[in-house]
Amino acid sequence: MPQPSGSHKPLGRPPRISREEVVATARRIIDADGVDRLTMRRLATEVGSTPMALYHHVRNKEELLVLLLDDYATHALRRPDLPAEPRERVVTAAAALHEALAACPWTVEVLTSDDLMSVSALWFVEQIVDGLADCGLTPEQAVHGYRTIWYYTVGEIVVRTTAARRRRDGDRPTYREQVFADIDPDELPRLSQVSDRWALLTAENTYLDGLRALVQGLLVTR
Repeated sequence: MPQPSGSHKPLGRPPRISREEVVATARRIIDADGVDRLTMRRLATEVGSTPMALYHHVRNKEELLVLLLDDYATHALRRPDLPAEPRERVVTAAAALHEALAACPWTVEVLTSDDLMSVSALWFVEQIVDGLADCGLTPEQAVHGYRTIWYYTVGEIVVRTTAARRRRDGDRPTYREQVFADIDPDELPRLSQVSDRWALLTAENTYLDGLRALVQGLLVTR
């Protein structure tokens, strides 16, 4: 006896997924487990699709990461009011970029690959390069100066984020703290003066002071 038509499952293609849904799901995976745990296979599973279907929206993981960066930059990067003085313009733009990236450290993990750049973040790069050029650097020197500032910015965030993660993992002393606790004052007298405060001193947020000193050095050596 034929079954009622209402009991049959509908045939045809599975529900469509949008690029926005793909990006949002990828962001949830990264926020929960980090960039390394984001794979096209896992992403497909979590959006209820197949890896092949994802490739209609993104060609590969690299393009997906670029989309994630653009999405974050669009919503999180706020363009600050820039001072007219070019040196302060460089500092203000770099500090704003640092603040946004420090608030979401996974973006730095992606950008340290050095060949992925969000279009939305290029405004900050423009301000830094332009400010350095207005201070007297050649275009080539300004680009090199930007790279130095970028390395300093990324390195500061990576080290600070890693240290914070280790502190969350447990209260036992780190290897570095153990080394400083056993320091020989005769061999390393200067370090022994601050060995008991080393962890506190190196945990202080001195990014802005270092940035100003770095910019000053770039301009003095031009």
